[in-house]
Amino acid sequence: MITLSSELQQRLASPLKIGNFEVNSRVLQSPLSGVTDLVFRRLVRRYAPDSMMYTEMVNATGLHYVKQLPKIMEVDPSERPISIQLFDCRPDFLAEAAQKAVDEGADTVDINMGCPVNKITKNGGGSSLLRQPELAGEIVRSVVQAVNVPVTVKTRIGWSDQEINAVEFARRMEDAGAQMLTLHGRTRAQGYNGPARWEWIGKVKSALSIPVIANGDIFSVEAAVRCLEETGADGVMCSRGTLGYPFLVGEVDHFLKTGEVRRPPNPVERMQCARDHLEMLWEYKGDRGIRQARKHMTWYAKGFPDAAVLRGKLAVIENLEQGLELLDWAIARLSEYDWSDLPSAPPELVEV
Repeated sequence: MITLSSELQQRLASPLKIGNFEVNSRVLQSPLSGVTDLVFRRLVRRYAPDSMMYTEMVNATGLHYVKQLPKIMEVDPSERPISIQLFDCRPDFLAEAAQKAVDEGADTVDINMGCPVNKITKNGGGSSLLRQPELAGEIVRSVVQAVNVPVTVKTRIGWSDQEINAVEFARRMEDAGAQMLTLHGRTRAQGYNGPARWEWIGKVKSALSIPVIANGDIFSVEAAVRCLEETGADGVMCSRGTLGYPFLVGEVDHFLKTGEVRRPPNPVERMQCARDHLEMLWEYKGDRGIRQARKHMTWYAKGFPDAAVLRGKLAVIENLEQGLELLDWAIARLSEYDWSDLPSAPPELVEV
């Protein structure tokens, strides 16, 4: 049974204040490249109406050389609160991109200083900035001066085990004007391997006066509560736990606000959500949306009989009709089962 201590409940009862902006939720949906487009954010928003959403990260240099904003930067006025995440290593380009983000409707501008992917770090962006704290501070100062919305930073605890500089780096970001920091509890060298080291999030929280959001290994309500208790963080950001499971942010938010565990969706409901996701991607992106849907559909197909067979077929769909036929078949078949005793756990823990 998951319990919320009275101390934690009291601490998290008030809105999350990011500079002069307030969010009525302490649970945030992480920016995820190739995932958190407008369609995905709408699905998360169904179950988490108050939570902050983030776009996929936008390349500030690429934005400098185009006349039309990329589709990943598109936001719906009705989906606030929304943040647009940017990455680069050029302070002037990031300042320019931040202005465009605000014009597009961003409530905050987030700077990615944590992405571990080689194609990002080799060009000086993402977690490579952990090795260039002076430049990182200059970036934050430039963006803060360029916009009238809060500027936030998402980063990691360090480049490697030999170069963990989370506390010093975070202090520099705060001194430069960042008004919230999200910390993924792994080094760049770890990627997504090994457990997230939440103890470093606690150390950074103790060192800063701005809000600190915990990120890493938040795959369930229980994990979110345990992380908040252990770190003293001001909130949690859900990342990979939402892949094929856009319900997670809302489940955590509901528990933090009420102390009640929301009933998890059964496989039929997950497949119905997958069907909505597929149709929405088709309507929004056409054939490109179908290609992108393949990975999403396989993420949904977990935790029920013959899920592996269904994943294999969904991974190669060529058109909307083919995908809907497979999902409708799965929904009809799964509707024959009694899911009243479904475990209160995320689907990866009850994989069949």
